[in-house]
Amino acid sequence: MTDHIHLHSTARSIVLASVDGSVPALSYWGVRLRDDDPMSIELIGSRPRARATLDVEAPIGLVAEVGGGFPGSPGVAGHRSTGDGHAPRFGQAEVSQTTTEERDAVEWRLADPVAELSLVIDVALCRRSDVVEIRATLVNDGSSPYHLDRLLPSIALPPWATELLTLGGRWTLEFQQHRHRWQQGAWVEENRRGRTSHDRNPTLFVGSEGFDEVAGDVWGLHLGWSGNSRIVAERLSDGRRHVQVGELLASGEAIIGPGEALSTPVVYGAYSPAGLGEVSLAFHRHLRLRAVHPGPDRPRPVTLNTWEAVYFDHDLEALRRLASVAAEVGVERFVLDDGWFTGRNDDTAALGDWSVDPVKYPDGLGPLVDHVRSLGMEFGLWVEPEMVNPDSELFRRHPSWALGDHRYTRPLGRNQLVLDLVDDEAWHHVLGSLDRLLDEHDIGYLKWDMNRDLVQPTHGTAASARAQTLAVYRLIDELRRRHPGVEIESCSSGGARIDFGILQRTERVWASDSNDALDRQAIQRGLSLFVPPEVIGAHIGPPVSHTTGRTHDLGLRSASAFLCHLGIEWNLLEAPAAERAELADFVALHKQHRALLHSGHWRRLDQADRSVSVMGVVAPDRAEAVFVVARVSTSPESVPPRIRFAHLDPDRNYRLTNLPLPGRSADRGSTPPRWLTEPDVVVSGRVLMQHGLQLPVQDPESAVLVHLGTVEAPSS
Repeated sequence: MTDHIHLHSTARSIVLASVDGSVPALSYWGVRLRDDDPMSIELIGSRPRARATLDVEAPIGLVAEVGGGFPGSPGVAGHRSTGDGHAPRFGQAEVSQTTTEERDAVEWRLADPVAELSLVIDVALCRRSDVVEIRATLVNDGSSPYHLDRLLPSIALPPWATELLTLGGRWTLEFQQHRHRWQQGAWVEENRRGRTSHDRNPTLFVGSEGFDEVAGDVWGLHLGWSGNSRIVAERLSDGRRHVQVGELLASGEAIIGPGEALSTPVVYGAYSPAGLGEVSLAFHRHLRLRAVHPGPDRPRPVTLNTWEAVYFDHDLEALRRLASVAAEVGVERFVLDDGWFTGRNDDTAALGDWSVDPVKYPDGLGPLVDHVRSLGMEFGLWVEPEMVNPDSELFRRHPSWALGDHRYTRPLGRNQLVLDLVDDEAWHHVLGSLDRLLDEHDIGYLKWDMNRDLVQPTHGTAASARAQTLAVYRLIDELRRRHPGVEIESCSSGGARIDFGILQRTERVWASDSNDALDRQAIQRGLSLFVPPEVIGAHIGPPVSHTTGRTHDLGLRSASAFLCHLGIEWNLLEAPAAERAELADFVALHKQHRALLHSGHWRRLDQADRSVSVMGVVAPDRAEAVFVVARVSTSPESVPPRIRFAHLDPDRNYRLTNLPLPGRSADRGSTPPRWLTEPDVVVSGRVLMQHGLQLPVQDPESAVLVHLGTVEAPSS
């Protein structure tokens, strides 16, 4: 007998099927079905049995069981010390479904009395975001420990899911998009860096042939976990295909004692029949529902970060002057970066010694904080609480607090080691240090950095990457409980710790250590696939990029930061007065459009001409939009093509406005398009989407800002 559970929101349906109380399988995930449709799926979807196979085809359960004959990657793997329980088979399901205005959810409780294990599977469909959440929990019902090697949910997908899109890269070039054909066999991506990583973010998009931003079936999957991860996209010889997304466990890392349980991180998923754009919006809606999300009552403050302005050279009077100039150009949050604590003159010493440097700040941070607050700005501070330099008082007092197997030489990364936060004394020391800083100073914001991979993470003699990640979560959660008004940014050498796990605890992420305005176009485009713009920190850097050495004018640097959480990372004391005035005008322009930018629908426009990048935000009611058109390389054509907008209202009329950017004009042609120079060009949404907007002739590495606002009638 097959039991069906139908979960649905207004637009989406998930159908889960269980045969005779077995582990349920995902039999449908797509557009909303009628309530009686799941039975139709069973009638038309039953599969013939292939020759020379088992008499009963093993399903792709939400936790796939090799013990039942499933030939692919197992969802659960482990054993007891005797070898028992290596291939469990669960049944005897107890099912409970809960439906509220917020969520349609179901829980399966299954048991294997032979292996003395229980399995709990929770699936929920959020009705406000259309995002599905999946989590599995394994319970040890026996009297001896169970050594768990793998617990990965499996999501079955249809045969027309043929292409994979991943997000990878490296330091200062994160979130690059990579396409793969889904061939027969298994495509596997594992991250063993102990943090989410620059190169293998745990996000996968699977779609139909040639899917793009506005067309094709697309399923997006993301692991809300800030540690090691494993993604498997497997295509079996019988034509079936499934994706596993979950935590990568090291050998011996997950030992479940008698009566204990272990739960997977949450796997988040979104589906759209209309391309990547709608999957992104579902993920954005879901993040905007989180408890810590900065809503419309908390506009994202324009931020100045001092790192690329002063580095480790802290001079109180210079910092006061910098704060004053920052306030003049419209900055609302002043963040003091690395170099403020005792003995921190470069990156070789003092991490872990979280007391204010008495040489640089003889009266403490109070005078600088008071000056910043007197200017009407919030004060923020950089910390790296999970790290320690060997050259530090903390390490000299407590060398055993450094993470790793102490029987081996532990490699340094950026001249630092990681603190073992699984150690209770180390954890409480870090919490106390941060708690004291926030008690003693009027700090509204922490830039929480984490600048190196975990290598051979060990607590005692056992692997501890998982426990370390959970300890970091507990640390942030407790600090937030004590200081609920303090916002936190997740930074990890830039974008190496950006995932829904850390985002349940932080308001902002640092997308990349690169402020290169050109590279930021692709970085932010990739990151926006699952993170909304108001969460993405984007700064206007100095004319010469700190990481690439490229020189860009203020226009491109400003345009590349406009759509996201705007910041400045530049010594404004060295900027010409004319540029500071232009910057002030631009900051005011951002604030004018901030409500739209940080609540609207982010849109990436596909272009046949790869030398141009177009991204923007459309109001939910489609009454207004702003787009950044960036020329990222030399165009192969002397006259650029038109760009066709998407997601506008075809029956509205829009006034086109070329919003001013600092610096020289982007147009280099002799006859610029009328909309670029005339103040009252009005066209219909239908024309903009079907015919398109003619671009001006632009130099490489320049940009224009286009605002579309609704008007009552087109001009003559």
